[in-house]
Amino acid sequence: MLTIPLPNMESSTVTVWVRAGSRLENAKVNGISHFLEHMVFKGSKKRPSAKEIALAVDSIGGEFNAGTSKEWTNFYIRARNELLPAAFDVLSDMVLNPILKTKDIEREKGVIVEEIAMYEDTPMLKIGDIFENLIFKGNPLENDIGGTKDSVKRMERSDFVNYRKRHYGANNILITVVGGFKRKQAEELTKKYFKKLRGIRRKEIIKFNSNQKKPAVLLHSKKKEQAHFILGFLGSQTGSKDRFTESIIAAILGRGMSSRLFTEVREKRGLAYDVRTSREHYLDTGYIGTQAGVDVKRVDEAIKVTLDEHYRLASGKKRITESELKKAKEYLKGHLALSLEDTRNISSFFGLRELLLDKIETPEEAFKGFDEVTREDILRVAKKIFVPERLNLVIIGPYEDKERFKKIVSK
Repeated sequence: MLTIPLPNMESSTVTVWVRAGSRLENAKVNGISHFLEHMVFKGSKKRPSAKEIALAVDSIGGEFNAGTSKEWTNFYIRARNELLPAAFDVLSDMVLNPILKTKDIEREKGVIVEEIAMYEDTPMLKIGDIFENLIFKGNPLENDIGGTKDSVKRMERSDFVNYRKRHYGANNILITVVGGFKRKQAEELTKKYFKKLRGIRRKEIIKFNSNQKKPAVLLHSKKKEQAHFILGFLGSQTGSKDRFTESIIAAILGRGMSSRLFTEVREKRGLAYDVRTSREHYLDTGYIGTQAGVDVKRVDEAIKVTLDEHYRLASGKKRITESELKKAKEYLKGHLALSLEDTRNISSFFGLRELLLDKIETPEEAFKGFDEVTREDILRVAKKIFVPERLNLVIIGPYEDKERFKKIVSK
């Protein structure tokens, strides 16, 4: 377990982290990590209905939720410090003793199918999945977290039982407690409520190895009044020594309203309402991607301008000034500091590295990491990453000619 006491906090967040997500699924049960996340709220041994679970949390004035990614699943309850024992009782019961009634599974299939349909009809949300379908093609990392409509519909109760046996073991689960609790109390509660967990043979990921040799393009034809695209390059993995440099590169390009791409794409040319660059990372790989929603008639120009800014950064033609570098560092440090005012975000900051890498990183170490990045570091990493053989482009819009976009990225 991992405890982070914050003496001045009136509340605490208890989170159960499971080192399992959609990249550990096969095609038959793609989406089961996410589906199980839903089912945990439907009834447990002590509280055999969704209403009874909700009532237990409402009765202590708490809040609870869960999340699923490609590499982890989590469940949390946040409550007043005095009610930490009740939070442990409810959360452990939900996660360790879900009933998984067949009728609840069948009913929830409809809910998840509609959730998938909602994402399909929302290009701004769906395009990230499509981009990872392309960039990680051939590896389980391409799996959509929610699965497909077909995979969800064919899941049975036995699939959930077997999945839990494979992944919900003591050596694959981390408990984090963040807030104004007493450390000894949190340790005692963890032993009391999670003592039944037994070790398992942890399933290892199938590592991603790119064999990409030229720019790749995926066109998702859809009649929309706005075109959406993500232009991205393969980067480094979680915990990489270059992670701070990559984050600063992303900040310089497209984080904030004074970033290069926001200035060039929106302010100077009026091509998009919003354009942003982000860094995504997994245990063995990652990428830097820029996303924008643009006028369908000006998508070619928007892609060209976006790509050009990446290459200009790598070539050094558009010099990084000391003030620009300082601004990027302060932007990242400031947003990190603001996010850590919430116990849930603190839990994620510490918990994910402990869960995935068995390491702890403090905010102070992160701040130092950003501060130590130099302009030479940025040019070195940008030259390595921003090359045609790492380039991937996904477009959602009313287009049929993929070759049109291949020509843009192949120049």
